[in-house]
Amino acid sequence: MEAPAAETAGHFAITSAERFENLSPAELIELAIRNGEGELADCGALVCDTGTFTGRSPKDRYIVKDETTTDTIWWGDINIPFDPAKFDALHRKMVDFLADKRVYVRHAYAGAHPDYRLNIQVYNTSAWHNLFCYNMFLRPKPEELENFQPDFTIICIPEFKANPAEDGTTNENFAILNLTKNVILIGGTGYTGEMKKGIFSVLNYKLPAERHTLSMHASANVGQNGDTAVFFGLSGTGKTTLSADPNRKLIGDDEHGWANEGVFNFEGGCYAKVIDLSAEKEPEIYNAVRFGAILENTKFHPGTRAVDYSNKSKTENTRVSYPIQFIDNALEPSVGGIPKNIFFLTADAFGVLPPISKLTPEQAMYHFISGYTAKVAGTEVGINEPKAAFSPCFGEAFLPLHPTQYAEMLGQKMSENQTNVWLVNTGWTGGAYGTGQRIRLNYTRAMITAALNGELESVDYHNHPVFGIAMPKTCPNVPDEVLNPRATWQDQNQYDEQARKLAKLFRDNFDKYADSANEEIRSGGPVAG
Repeated sequence: MEAPAAETAGHFAITSAERFENLSPAELIELAIRNGEGELADCGALVCDTGTFTGRSPKDRYIVKDETTTDTIWWGDINIPFDPAKFDALHRKMVDFLADKRVYVRHAYAGAHPDYRLNIQVYNTSAWHNLFCYNMFLRPKPEELENFQPDFTIICIPEFKANPAEDGTTNENFAILNLTKNVILIGGTGYTGEMKKGIFSVLNYKLPAERHTLSMHASANVGQNGDTAVFFGLSGTGKTTLSADPNRKLIGDDEHGWANEGVFNFEGGCYAKVIDLSAEKEPEIYNAVRFGAILENTKFHPGTRAVDYSNKSKTENTRVSYPIQFIDNALEPSVGGIPKNIFFLTADAFGVLPPISKLTPEQAMYHFISGYTAKVAGTEVGINEPKAAFSPCFGEAFLPLHPTQYAEMLGQKMSENQTNVWLVNTGWTGGAYGTGQRIRLNYTRAMITAALNGELESVDYHNHPVFGIAMPKTCPNVPDEVLNPRATWQDQNQYDEQARKLAKLFRDNFDKYADSANEEIRSGGPVAG
């Protein structure tokens, strides 16, 4: 323990009754258990409960609207404006709240490439939250801590609740980004992902605008020949599974930047879902759940300290955080070259999209803005047939800028580097969900492998009649009939009708962005239907 100290965060000096700085994982775990914040599982992981909130609260996430941000932020339901004076008052209240508290301070950074590094200073009132920051952000070397200067500060106090009538929030919980004073305030929620995604939102704002670097909500890996691949995809599309290739090194599983020099991980760890986790299905993640890892909202088998990964009585969003070094084939440092291949993953429950297709730059920008997948019947109350889900740039909730700005940057980088972009359907074929069948994982892996190895560069292609995307006629280790989705349906007229229906959903969704999109992006949509 160190004596009470004062530091500047934004424009307020932070003092505290007790201050623990940059403690090791073992020290933080010991304190977390002593404080009653968690308990150890038999595998050694620290098991903690996030309280009322088991996920992010998008409607309670704000950005301060001031001279810096008024004309740059994509304001709306995603980026809700917050008054600067209200922010200052709430900031003052949180700093005062810490004055007689025990505070855990961590110095870390985001951005594995040294030229794009964002130094972070975190203040937590929970030891296990500080351990989460150790796991998820990048860890400075001891000599780098000697003259550490933060670029951004996070103050995270789960037990501090706002007074909405006085503080300007909608509810007692909040996450507020101030992009002028470089401070994030988080209160009223114990969900650790608010800290991780707060910094991701900051990088999504600063890197494209200030450093001509594309920020990406995607995983990435690199082959033995140094070829980098990037995988975009919403939940349930196979992003984690398909990027975890034992023959390739993992750069990262969630957040990356694409600079002129190549791809780099924003993070120093992984934050993976563990519902129904098993050694057979996901051995890399399963083996990473050990001492130093944090399990969130999981339950034990009765009378034991063995984790019951099937138990979703608290939430289906059970998670584990751990340093990326806990993955055997992780690349260190987490930096790769210019992407040779990019994969947009979608689980198309309508059974329309090809299992793999090659996109032109225009189509890539259009599908990037669309960020399409589909929910299947039964996943939510009231869904009796497939339901389209669109999330621009595969990460709508974290985009401070308009989606077209990210899409145009993607198109520019593709053209400059001759990067291939593939649309991969991991969903249904031979009919929609309920009639058709899920595309076999071994076929999907074979198609991705063929794309990575350059084996699809010399095959013949034909264009999809509705979406206009190029479908290979052959692919190693995949039956030819699988590659054309229309041919897999018994009633091909019904397929045509379904394809037109999906094309309309794409167009209706794109209407929200059309006025801000350039002609290149607009030309990348469906060609018929």
